[in-house]
Amino acid sequence: MILLADSGSTKAHWCFVENGIIKKEIITQGINPFYQTPEEIEQEISKIHQVESGSDPQEIFFYGAGCLPETAEKIKKAIYHFFPARIEVNSDLLAACRALSSNQGGIVGILGTGSNSCLYDGRNITGHVSPLGYILGDEGSGAALGKQLVADMLKNRFSPLLKEKFFARFELTPAIIMERVYRSTFPNRFLAGLSLFINENRVEFPELQPIAEQSFSAFFERNILQYGNTGLPVHFSGSIAYHYKDILNKITTKYDRQLGKVEMYPMNSLVKYHSGCY
Repeated sequence: MILLADSGSTKAHWCFVENGIIKKEIITQGINPFYQTPEEIEQEISKIHQVESGSDPQEIFFYGAGCLPETAEKIKKAIYHFFPARIEVNSDLLAACRALSSNQGGIVGILGTGSNSCLYDGRNITGHVSPLGYILGDEGSGAALGKQLVADMLKNRFSPLLKEKFFARFELTPAIIMERVYRSTFPNRFLAGLSLFINENRVEFPELQPIAEQSFSAFFERNILQYGNTGLPVHFSGSIAYHYKDILNKITTKYDRQLGKVEMYPMNSLVKYHSGCY
């Protein structure tokens, strides 16, 4: 049996897999070693152990946001505390590459709570532009969309009707928003959650559409175009990529690139990859 985990900053998807078949799926809060202490990470992993304490995976593959060589050991120790096995920790970006591009070359992007991208040769990541997080970068992400939405909302750039609908939808006030952004933990999760409003209302209120278009354009200009015009398809994973696929296709065409696979979650394809089904 193997245990696969794909974690973003908002949620983590865990699967116990045996002979290529998913035996158990569990969802927890996201794990990001850049923002969480070892104790907080262990607390999340303990939830998996409580549900599946009798399971004995021989191999564990953890893919996560913020999982770099210098942070991987923090994750390994936390997992090993509950599941002593062979553990491999990699970035969520490599998970997206293996899931979407398998053994073929491609450009791969993640558009979820945060954003990321790379050039992949079918085995390794050969080019990478740092996403820089939601303050300095993360163009095209849910956090970026939510940040622009909130900024425009609080600066009165939308109609009173649209503002009223927004504040009622999330039961927010300007004061609460400022508190959540500047004083709470994980403001990127909060902002990404607000980005749902754009997708829910962009047909009724077309003035919301440019927020997504401009953010995706910035993602291409500041990230994807740096990999050159390779002729390779551009694949995407993540909830933002999935829900805005129509706009993403428009922007991909705008920059003379070919849109490849778009999947909300890479887990099913990851199961195939690790089960040798590709």
